Amino acid sequence: MIFVTGGAGFIGSNFVLDWLAGGGEPVLNLDKLTYAGNLANLASLQGDARHRFVQGDIGDTALLERLLAEHRPRAVVNFAAESHVDRSIHGPGEFIQTNVVGTFRLLEAVRQYWQALPATEKEAFRLLHVSTDEVYGTLAPDAPAFTEQHVVEPNSPYSASKAASDHLVRAWHHTYGLPVLTTNCSNNYGPYHFPEKLIPLMIVNALAGKPLPVYGDGMQIRDWLYVGDHCGAIRRVLQAGRVGETYNIGGWNEMPNIEIVRTVCALLDELRPRADGQPYASQIAYVQDRPGHDRRYAIDARKIERELGWRPAETFATGIRKTVQWYLDHPDWVAQVQSGAYRDWVATQYGAAAARA
Repeated sequence: MIFVTGGAGFIGSNFVLDWLAGGGEPVLNLDKLTYAGNLANLASLQGDARHRFVQGDIGDTALLERLLAEHRPRAVVNFAAESHVDRSIHGPGEFIQTNVVGTFRLLEAVRQYWQALPATEKEAFRLLHVSTDEVYGTLAPDAPAFTEQHVVEPNSPYSASKAASDHLVRAWHHTYGLPVLTTNCSNNYGPYHFPEKLIPLMIVNALAGKPLPVYGDGMQIRDWLYVGDHCGAIRRVLQAGRVGETYNIGGWNEMPNIEIVRTVCALLDELRPRADGQPYASQIAYVQDRPGHDRRYAIDARKIERELGWRPAETFATGIRKTVQWYLDHPDWVAQVQSGAYRDWVATQYGAAAARA
C-alpha cells in the first residue's frame, strides 16, 4: 500500500486515479477536504476496495501515527498543501500552518514509523514530497530555466511556505536519514482543476458569459505541464529516483498568460461557439496586477529525463484540447464546486464585475 496525502485535490486526485488505473497497489488517501479537496474527483473509485479514503489533516499527529501503524505503507506521497498564490496574499496564516507546520508533523510521524520498520522494509521505504517551481522565484526573459541547483528565492507567502517545506524534507534526510525524494513541478493543468486557477477560470467564465480577468499586461510567462504527465513523472521518481535528490518536472511549454487565454478562447470558439457568433476573446478584461507577481517561471527538466528516462507525452496543443473538452463534458462537476464561497472569493480577488453572470 502507498499513503497519499492531499489525494482529493487537483493533482492528488489525478495521481490516485492514474495510479490505480495503472495497476498500482492499494492507496490510503488522507485529505482535509478544504475548498480545493473534492471527493467528486474520486467518484469513479466508489466501491473500489483498493482505495481507502480518510478525512483528516497532515497536522494531526495522532491520526498520522494511527494510520501508519494500521496500514503499514511502503511509501508516502505528500500532495497536501495550500497552493494558491492569491489566497496566500489575502491569508498567509493557513499556508504556514499547512505547508510548514503540517509538513513538519508529517515528517516526524513518518520518521518514527520508518525507524521502527524491519530492515528490509526500512530500506525500501520512500517519502516523496511534491513541491513547485515557484520556490525558485522569478526569471528574467532571457535567463536559463530553473535547474535543481538554482538558488531558492520565493516571492509570495505561498512559495515561501513551500520552500520552507522543501528545506524541512531535505533536513530530515540529512539529519535523520529519512529516505526522501522531492519534485518541483511547473504549472499543472487538466481535469478536476479547481476553477480559481487560470485555465479552468477562463473556461468556466467564458461559458458563463463573464469577463475573463487577466492580470496586468498578461505577459507573465509560465511553463505548462499536463497533469497526466506529472502523475507519470511522480510514479517514475517514486520507482527509481535517487534518495535525497530533487527532480524538476516541467512540460517544455513556456507561454505568456494572455496566449493561454487566447488559446482557450479559440478552442471554445471551435467546440462550443457563442450563440451570438462573437469570439470568446471579446470577454477578456485586464485587471490590476497582483502584488509581487513573478514575471517568468521555466523548468529545466533534463535531469529527470537523463536519469529516469521521463519526458512529457503531451504537447500544450494536445493537452489544452483535452482539458477544454473535459470541462465541456463535465458541467455537473463544475456546478458542484462553484459554491457561494467560491463566487465571493472571485469577487474579492478580481473585482465584482468578474463574479457577475
